[in-house]
Amino acid sequence: MADSLHIQELEQVVVRFSGDSGDGMQLAGNIFSTVSATVGNSISTFPDYPADIRAPQGSLTGVSGFQVHIGAGRVYTPGDQCDVLVAMNAAAFKTQLRYAKPDATIIIDTDAFGPKDLEKAEFKTPDYIAEMGVDPDRVIACPITTMVKEVLAPPTPPVGGDKGSLQTPPAGGPRGAIDLKTALKCRNMFALGLVCWLFSRDLDVAFNFLREKFAKKPAIAEANIKVIQAGYDYGHNTHSSAMNVYRIESKTKVPGRYMDITGNKATAYGFIAAAEKAGLQLYLGSYPITPATDVLHELSKHKSLGVKTVQCEDEIAGCASAVGASFAGALAVTSTSGPGICLKSEAMNLAVIMELPLVVLDVQRGGPATGLPTKSEQTDLLQVLFGRNGESPMPVIAALSPTDCFDAAYDAAKMALEHMTPVVLLTDAFIANGSGAFKLPNLAEYPAINPPYVPEELKGSWTPYMRAENGTRYWAVPGREGFEHILGGLEKDNRTGAISTNPENHDLMTRLRAEKIAKIQVPDLEVEGDVADADLLIVGFGSTYGHLHAAMDELRNWPTPNPSPREGNSSPLEASGNALPSLGVGQGVGRPYKVALAQFRYLNPLPANTAEVLKRYPKVVVAEQNMGQLAAYLRMKVDGFVPAQFNQVKGQPFVVSELVEAFKKLVK
Repeated sequence: MADSLHIQELEQVVVRFSGDSGDGMQLAGNIFSTVSATVGNSISTFPDYPADIRAPQGSLTGVSGFQVHIGAGRVYTPGDQCDVLVAMNAAAFKTQLRYAKPDATIIIDTDAFGPKDLEKAEFKTPDYIAEMGVDPDRVIACPITTMVKEVLAPPTPPVGGDKGSLQTPPAGGPRGAIDLKTALKCRNMFALGLVCWLFSRDLDVAFNFLREKFAKKPAIAEANIKVIQAGYDYGHNTHSSAMNVYRIESKTKVPGRYMDITGNKATAYGFIAAAEKAGLQLYLGSYPITPATDVLHELSKHKSLGVKTVQCEDEIAGCASAVGASFAGALAVTSTSGPGICLKSEAMNLAVIMELPLVVLDVQRGGPATGLPTKSEQTDLLQVLFGRNGESPMPVIAALSPTDCFDAAYDAAKMALEHMTPVVLLTDAFIANGSGAFKLPNLAEYPAINPPYVPEELKGSWTPYMRAENGTRYWAVPGREGFEHILGGLEKDNRTGAISTNPENHDLMTRLRAEKIAKIQVPDLEVEGDVADADLLIVGFGSTYGHLHAAMDELRNWPTPNPSPREGNSSPLEASGNALPSLGVGQGVGRPYKVALAQFRYLNPLPANTAEVLKRYPKVVVAEQNMGQLAAYLRMKVDGFVPAQFNQVKGQPFVVSELVEAFKKLVK
């Protein structure tokens, strides 16, 4: 009967997988993202998981979520609310319904809504659907656990016949290669299969993903594959008022190879690409810390590319070892989060005074102290700009998205190597753990990286702080005869390189280090939207780019013919067979909101046109996930600049609808 279903085309949709921390929601979400990216859809994801090592099963605090926004055209955010919510247990249903649109399609495992499950989730009545105010026609209620058990049950021996015809139970227990406990871990794959059917996804990509992930455990891979197919078949063969088939065709396909990539993985690949381009070995000195550890994990897999990783005993050692690797001539990187930056600051300053190339990756998280270790903030900006003793200028770059992490890492490495300075690369938990559709780059198209190696003709006359024309100290890699030298943390004489406490020399060296950073050329600040006549300029930095861009688009298209499926109140699953409008550039005449966006990627040095851009518009609002650090920094750098501010410190991404309402008031 499913063959006669009408397949509706959608522009975009948001799906949220949720369940207990052990239910594999992150894996299910990652696979669905990969499947969607492979067919050319634009994607944006948001893994949302608790900090507990293992909260009690079925508890409200132990719910893990993964939200993915897929679109035919470009999508900028994981979405404010979802069109499809998968709730694998009662606690997930209770806590995650707030992220669903009022008419969202909800998939639940009825086997996980027993009396004890409802008690743990603090439901007051057995009728949990009515208690939450949900229309039962929007709920796909199926006994997922029971069906998974049936799908993975061993074949039933034939009845009757001689004893020789009975099958001998295979090794590994009654279910063959996997036991019941392992089989139940496949429940997430049933939900994934059902969602794949809802959106006409090709299962072959999911099958290949699982066979690669469980290459050393083929029985587990095949069990998961069998369950995905069962979920897909369930959707194909089941009638429900909440179930229809949808297709999201890519409208912006660019030839090339694509992959679904997280920000942390893209960052690791960017460092590898920079080392390859510069002809250097890549060294990472790191200490595990959420949410930066995945960069260490990923780089440790690439020894064949000359990558060296050391998991050090603490944050200080991680940074200090990277300084040593830099002195030895490697592309040196150290990775951490906000608390680690505090500990690394002394070794970072050592790289400043020695003028050695070093990339410091700061994957920001909620603070202070341990704070919210699995959540995201932008609260380290002033720390990386100024959080060191002495005058210690250091370039700072902030990645804009998961896929931009590749280019940002490459740019940070290029800047560090070519200007002989430590560089801070800011990402955060949102883009580090989130993912996007990444077109594999052609390294030949990337700019060359040319470190300022000391010229051979200076042999015999060179001293450690002799500089090139742009003020950058020459780099003499140990092992070059005639260029032996010593560097250290004490101030050195500008001419001889010997230790010096001379006041005039220290003043000179301080200014030379500052001028070197100030002279670094970075691209101009770009303005998008109503560039020529905006009434409001939205300003942000780093990872808020997608949300601010989506808010700008919505304001410029206000009012749209239909609400956006991302921020509106209408679900695309409720659309009557029509493709929803994509967010475009200003429709109609006399639009009430003329808005532009300027997103900072380079924070030190600031782009040369910063002051001109910020003073061009009648109203400016700086939106950031902190208490106003960028706004304060820009007020310090731009005379007379007094912006409005939008600040949240919730550990969660911005909500586009909240941004829109706040910005509308500013325009009026």
